[in-house]
Amino acid sequence: MPKYIVTIGLEVHAQLTTRSKMFCSCPVEYGAEPNTHTCPTCLGLPGALPVLNGAAIEKTILTGMMLGCETPPVVKWDRKNYFYPDMPKNYQITQFDLPLCLGGGVPLYDLAYPKDAQKSIANPGKVVKLTRIHLEEDVGKSTHHDKFTTLDFNRAGTPLMEIVSEPDIDSAEEAFAYLTSLRQILIYGGVSDADMEKGNLRCDVNISVRPEGQKELGVKIELKNINSMSAVRRAIKAETERQIDVLEGRNPEKLVQSTRRWDDDLGETTLMRSKEDAHDYRYFPDPDLLPVRTAGLVAKVKQLVPELPHEKRARFEKDYGCSAYDAGVLASEKELATWYEAAVAADTKVPAKKIANWVINDLLGVLNDRSLTITECPVKPEALSELVSIVEAGKISNNQAKEVFAEMFESGKPAAEIIKAKGFEQVSDTGTLEAIVDQILAANPDKVAEVKGGNDKAMNWFTGQAMKASQGKANPKMVTEIVRKKVLG
Repeated sequence: MPKYIVTIGLEVHAQLTTRSKMFCSCPVEYGAEPNTHTCPTCLGLPGALPVLNGAAIEKTILTGMMLGCETPPVVKWDRKNYFYPDMPKNYQITQFDLPLCLGGGVPLYDLAYPKDAQKSIANPGKVVKLTRIHLEEDVGKSTHHDKFTTLDFNRAGTPLMEIVSEPDIDSAEEAFAYLTSLRQILIYGGVSDADMEKGNLRCDVNISVRPEGQKELGVKIELKNINSMSAVRRAIKAETERQIDVLEGRNPEKLVQSTRRWDDDLGETTLMRSKEDAHDYRYFPDPDLLPVRTAGLVAKVKQLVPELPHEKRARFEKDYGCSAYDAGVLASEKELATWYEAAVAADTKVPAKKIANWVINDLLGVLNDRSLTITECPVKPEALSELVSIVEAGKISNNQAKEVFAEMFESGKPAAEIIKAKGFEQVSDTGTLEAIVDQILAANPDKVAEVKGGNDKAMNWFTGQAMKASQGKANPKMVTEIVRKKVLG
C-alpha cells in the first residue's frame, strides 16, 4: 500500500477589536439587533466614500510584529469583485499585492496540541511559515431557514485580518496547534477576541494529498464552514481519507481544484463550487483609497508589542522556578498568567512555585468543574497567596488547607476567618507538643527502638499519633523535630 503525504495551509480570518468598522463610523457590536449598525458606506450605496480605520491598521501591523512579519514601506487597498447576497457592494475592499504584513511564522506550543497528541508531537518547536497578513472588511451574515434566508449587515464592514499560512502544516494535529497558538498570541496582543463561537475567528482549510515520493503537490481542495478547532481537526481527517480513497480508486469522484463544505454532523465534505483563481476576482486598486506609507505606524506600534506566551513561559521557569509544563499552562491564557502573577506579587515571601502548584492542581480543577473562567473565579489572587503563606508557615496541614480552599471558593471568605471558624489553628507551643510526644514515646518503646534503628517510617508513625492526640491541631513539622531530638539526640 502506498503511503501519502498530507499538505495543509490555513486561511484564518480574525475580526479586530476596534470600536468602529473598517471604512465608516458604524459601531462594531456582537449580538446587536439585526441591521441596526449600518450606513450608506458599509451598505455600499451610491456616492458613499470609505475612510480608513487607523486603529485597524495599527492592530494588523502589531499582529505582524508579534508573528515576525515585515511591513512594506507602502501598502494599498484593492477591490475584489464577486457577487454574494451578504456582500452589499458586490465587491470587497481588501489587499492584493501590497498587504500590511509579509512572511513571519506561528510557533506551535506543545500544550496547544490536542491533549491526546501532546505525548507524540512529530516536530517539537515547529514554526509554521506565513505568506502574508492582509486587512479587509468582513461581509454580512446569512441565516438560512427552511424556505428563506435572512441577511444581517451589522457585521458588514467590520475590520478583518486574513492570516495566510504557507502549505507548511503536515497533519490535523498541527493544524489544531496552529489555531490554538495563533489564538493565544492574538489575545495576548489585544488585537482580537478570537472567539470562534462568536464568529470573530474563522478558518478555511486548504488541503492536498500526494503519494510519497511525488514532489508536486496534489490537487488543492478548500474546506469551508468549519466552526471550531476540534471541527478543523475532524474535517482534515475526513477529507484526507476521501482524497486517498479517490487516489486508490475506492471513490469514483475525481480530484479537481474546488471548494467543499464541511458537515460536522455527517462527518463529511460536500462540493460547493469549483475553485476560483485570483484573475476571476478582477482585482484592481480601490480608486477611493490612497496608498499608505507605513514607516510612522511601524515606529508607533513597535512600542506596543507585548510579552508573548513563549516569552512569558520562559520567564516563569527562570524567575519563579516553575516546571516547563506548569509554566506552559500558566502562560497559555493571558488572564490566567495575570492572575498568577498577581498572587505571586501579593506576598513575595511565599514561594512562587508553591502558588503555581495550587493554581494548577486545585484552582483550575474547580474552575473546570464549574465551567468558570479565571476572570469569574471567586477566590482573589491575594486570598490564595494568603492561604499558601499559612500552609508554608506550618499553621495548618495540606489536607486542612484543601478544606479551607474549598470553603473559600464557596463563600469568598478569607482563609484566616475560615481557619478560625473550623478550629484549624495548629498547636505550635513547644511545651504542649513536648508533653504530647513524651506520652506517646513512653507508651511505645518498641517504636522508639525502630526509630533508633534507622526506620524513618516509624518516625512518621509518631507524627501521625501526635496529630491524632491533638485532633489534627499539632504542627506536624514541629512534632517531627521534637521526636527526632528526643529519640536520636
